[in-house]
Amino acid sequence: MAKKTIPVAIRRVVAERAGWCCEYCKSQEKFSPQPFTLDHFIPKSKSGNDDSENLVLACHGCNGSKLDKTEALDPLTKTLVPLFNPRVETWAEHFAWDGTFTRILGMTPVGRATVIALKLNRKQLTNLREFLVLFGEHPPKTI
Repeated sequence: MAKKTIPVAIRRVVAERAGWCCEYCKSQEKFSPQPFTLDHFIPKSKSGNDDSENLVLACHGCNGSKLDKTEALDPLTKTLVPLFNPRVETWAEHFAWDGTFTRILGMTPVGRATVIALKLNRKQLTNLREFLVLFGEHPPKTI
């Protein structure tokens, strides 16, 4: 059976809503060597659907780290918590930038678990953020 693709119009709605940034790590698609993907926040394997309210604009690194996860361990409390859901939560509720704007800090159990599970501070990302800060391109204005 052929894989069903998301219509271009839906992808545009999701990307515009996200400000063309990964909704998890806040990378900007215009600085990515690859187009971003659409992540099903609730994976299809867990009865998720293709409605725009279940779709998240994600870079390949975040999407590849998330896979079908919807929860992860908070490293501080050692409890299982839901991952950050950009459709119902705001980024600034759960995350903040460090003083150099190169690392994402988890400020809540959801934030801490998401930083670890999705590897939001991958070395490639922190390097790119450091470079973009020098040119006034980071953090993105959409936050």
